[in-house]
Amino acid sequence: MARVYWPYFDPEYENLSSRINPPSVSIDNTTCKECTLVKVDSMNKPGILLEVVQVLTDLDLTISKAYISSDGGWFMDVFHVTDQQGNKVTDSKTVDYIEKVLGPKGYALASQNTWPGKRVGVHSLGDHTSIEIIARDRPGLLSEISAVLADLHFNVVAAEAWTHKRRIACVLYVNDNETSRAVDDPERLSAMEEQLNNVLRGCEQEDEKVARTSLSIGSTHVDRRLHQMLFADKDYEAVTKLDDSASPGLEAKITVEHCEEKGYSVISVSCEDRAKLMFDIVCTLTDMQYIVFHATISSNGPHASQEYFIRHKDGCTLDSVGEKERVVKCLEAAIHRRVSEGWSLELCAKDRVGLLSEVTRILREHGLSVTRAGVTTVGEQAVNVFYVRDASGNPVDVKTIEALRGEIGHSMMINVKNKVPSRRWKEDGQGSSGGGWAKTSFFFGNLLEKLLP
Repeated sequence: MARVYWPYFDPEYENLSSRINPPSVSIDNTTCKECTLVKVDSMNKPGILLEVVQVLTDLDLTISKAYISSDGGWFMDVFHVTDQQGNKVTDSKTVDYIEKVLGPKGYALASQNTWPGKRVGVHSLGDHTSIEIIARDRPGLLSEISAVLADLHFNVVAAEAWTHKRRIACVLYVNDNETSRAVDDPERLSAMEEQLNNVLRGCEQEDEKVARTSLSIGSTHVDRRLHQMLFADKDYEAVTKLDDSASPGLEAKITVEHCEEKGYSVISVSCEDRAKLMFDIVCTLTDMQYIVFHATISSNGPHASQEYFIRHKDGCTLDSVGEKERVVKCLEAAIHRRVSEGWSLELCAKDRVGLLSEVTRILREHGLSVTRAGVTTVGEQAVNVFYVRDASGNPVDVKTIEALRGEIGHSMMINVKNKVPSRRWKEDGQGSSGGGWAKTSFFFGNLLEKLLP
């Protein structure tokens, strides 16, 4: 038999360009009086824009302007950012972190691995077990899920849940009550999955989409995973009277045009500004296999204007009417998923098993439905944020909120806020100083950094 010789490829070859031309990160606090300029220059590669935007948004920095250029082999970005108080980024730890993660020794790319499109996934992450759930939403569902976990002695250390178009996507990080370690007992995990499936099956009686449990491995950014779960669930195709009537002022104007000169499709987005808006749009375009070559982002008061020059990864532009309509629907869904109007409840208490179950049970008993939730644990303190409406999806009565405050307030700290969207920019284009979408962030980027060994 003739011997066959194959050429040898050095496994480090594909990293050679990055080693020869390492990325450069500059934090400029002198050029602009009102914000910090973050300049990133590096070799171009798929998904790099999302990685950079993800780092900045995980630090809860507000991107007021951005200029993106990645045509050819080089990637050059400038971001105008401020902290949550609207000030420049001067904290030395934050500056050092940006330079480290986005610089030559950065390892921000690890979070780009995608998960299979599972309905519910379970996998170990350091000292925690991750659970994914997607199902038809209904009042009290989060309470039932957390009750199952509490009964099985799982402690919820972090979680985030979004609802959109009557669907709920949720990612929870849990550990064992006694050992505070990830649960790897197959029988115990199987029992948990079975009981969660029983809860979810009660949601699907009148829905063609079936919620079920399955195992998965891998990891990804929490917000990105929630987008992926709802995208795979095709929430962008759903049309409900509730959503059409509840928030008429939240509509985004999205257009898709063709740029003949450079051969790009140009996506223009005009909507009310909010935290992480750019991340949600770039995340969706990336997961739809579109590459952003140029972009311009700006905000004027409560109004945001974003323009993206894109092509599909196969080099094609958006030519068919159906493809354009699909992109518009997917971006509209991505913009709306994170939006939460009305009352938000911020609760702080000493962490214990069953805390989330207790709180969500009380919300359910007061006739409240959770539209969005974030749970974090730092040390021995649990911080929970819930956006709530009544069981019919309408704004909650003030008397109900006061009764809730009276019942919960004696055992934990509670901060109640009421935020509604500003509508005036749609009429005069100048924005309004009042209102504004809620900008509460759950700090999951920082949280997961603490959770990982």
